[in-house]
Amino acid sequence: MQIRPILAALRHHKAGTLLIALQIALTLAIVCNALFIIHERLTRLSQPSGIDEPNLLVIHNGWAGKPQEGEIASLMASDLDTLRKIPGVADVYATNTYPLNNVGIAYGIGHSPDKLKPVTTTAIYLADENALPTLGLKLIAGRNFRPDEIGQIGLHGDTDPSAIIVTSALAKLLFPDGSAVGKVAYISAKPSTIVGVVERMRTPWVDSSLAKWADCSTLIPYRPLTSASQYVVRVQPGQLENVTRHVRAMLYAANRMRVISPKDGVQTFADIRAIAYNSDRGMAILMSAISTILLIITGAGIVGLTSFWVGQRRKQIGVRRALGATRHDILSYFLTENLLIGVGGVVMGGVLAIALNMWLMKQFEMDKLAPGYVLAGVVTLLLLGQGAVLAPALRASNVPPVEATRSV
Repeated sequence: MQIRPILAALRHHKAGTLLIALQIALTLAIVCNALFIIHERLTRLSQPSGIDEPNLLVIHNGWAGKPQEGEIASLMASDLDTLRKIPGVADVYATNTYPLNNVGIAYGIGHSPDKLKPVTTTAIYLADENALPTLGLKLIAGRNFRPDEIGQIGLHGDTDPSAIIVTSALAKLLFPDGSAVGKVAYISAKPSTIVGVVERMRTPWVDSSLAKWADCSTLIPYRPLTSASQYVVRVQPGQLENVTRHVRAMLYAANRMRVISPKDGVQTFADIRAIAYNSDRGMAILMSAISTILLIITGAGIVGLTSFWVGQRRKQIGVRRALGATRHDILSYFLTENLLIGVGGVVMGGVLAIALNMWLMKQFEMDKLAPGYVLAGVVTLLLLGQGAVLAPALRASNVPPVEATRSV
């Protein structure tokens, strides 16, 4: 089929042609970036935390009556003993925070006490000798903390540990040319010796702006002496539901001078992960809905415009049929016409998609749009256009030659 007559016909319908092309272009630009955002968010939803999530639960415990630090140490020791005696509990420890909590503290860490020259930023986790087995962390170098290394720290205490355990990602940043075990790093004015390296432990925060150091975590040998703390409990396989159901009652039976929220005082890590990534999940759903609506509107626009053109051209189609054009010729004409409009639209849309992504990168620190998303969007829009035009094109191909004899 010759393209020139089709282009000539489109010049007589400039407004409709331009409208559909612009609609395709805008849809492509938005859908490509929406799909990219959806993929980013879904990838974040499945990022591993490095801990044994299926067998962990967290208890948010608050002490009533504002006990002093010395009292808190005794109360906490009693709680840890109580928790270990619950059937199904494998291990437990007290900490300030945990992965995916979105709450915690972060320090600069480097090779000198100069805080203006850190190598990177690291999340700080308070831990004792039970932290690694409780969390299920994999020790790949060095050793665990010894009981005699474990200190206690209050709300305004100084953090200057003599020994620390770091993640492998942090160890590689600090000492890229060799093992980090036995080396000195600074998170305070005093040096800390790296005694162990664990394979992975996510920071508490899931925000994408912190992704550069998301795996840079440091465990320091302290128990928190604060009125509110978290107990991380590891249960035996298959016992999570049973322990979760009874743990609150067991703690209150041991000491009623506490506050454990009935709503979220005891959480499994499935709940914690769902809460942590709630905004990402919502964004993915929103972008999916927007993309679907835009594609439907674009398809409907193509159907409507092509149907309008078929109605306008019935006599012309009849003349072509009377001159020997087959139904296949008429069908091919409209499919080709729509394809030309679609190609023009996706070319503009590709440029708009890249421009929109550059703006999003500048405003929201997004990653660069991969070419594959633009290519996938182009193919999707062209297929959508051809599918949408098929029904009106088939109606056009069924116009009989006798239409040529009828008045307009």
